[in-house]
Amino acid sequence: MIPDPFGVFSALFARASELCPEPEAMVLSTVDENGQPSGRMVLCKAFDDRGFVFYTNLGSAKARALKASPRAALCFYWAPLGTQVRIEGTAEPVTDAEADAYFNTRPRESQLGAWASKQSEPLASRSDLDRRVEEAEQQFAGRAVPRPPFWSGFRVVPRTIEFWTREAARLHVRERYERAGNSWTRTLLYP
Repeated sequence: MIPDPFGVFSALFARASELCPEPEAMVLSTVDENGQPSGRMVLCKAFDDRGFVFYTNLGSAKARALKASPRAALCFYWAPLGTQVRIEGTAEPVTDAEADAYFNTRPRESQLGAWASKQSEPLASRSDLDRRVEEAEQQFAGRAVPRPPFWSGFRVVPRTIEFWTREAARLHVRERYERAGNSWTRTLLYP
C-alpha cells in the first residue's frame, strides 16, 4: 500500500514545527510571461489533500507570474530533520471565503500593511510606506480592517511531491509521489 504523501508531509511538518523556527517557510518558484524563473520565500498558511496555500498582494511579481503561467514549484527545507520536500503543480486562486477567513486571523498591523503596500512596486523612501500605513490606520480607526480586494491567496495543487532525506555518504533517500487521477504512485530515486 502506497502511503498518502499528504500524511507523510503532515508528520514531517509536525516534527519540523518542534525543531525549526519557521517550518512554514518555503521557496515558491514561478516563471513570468518572458519565461524568466524566479524564486522567493513565502509562508505556507494551510495545507491539506487539496494542496498548499500562501497569500499575497495580487499585484505582486509572484501573482503576475502565476497569472501568466499557473505552474509553480515549492520547496521546504528543514535542516534539523535533514529533510527537503519538493512540490510541483498548478496554482489556483483560493476562494474569497478562504482569503477572508485567513485575513481575519492576521494581526491588525499586518492587515493595515496589506492595504499600505504596493507589493513589488518601486518605493521612493521608507517614509512613503510609513505614511501609507498611517493613512490606513486613520481610514480604519475604530473598526475592523477588511481584506483588500487586491489581496488573496493561491493553492498549489501538486502533481508531484518528492521527499529527500539526508543519509550518510550522500546516499540520500528520495521518494517521488506522482498523482495518477485520484491516486498516487511512489517511486524511489537514486540520490
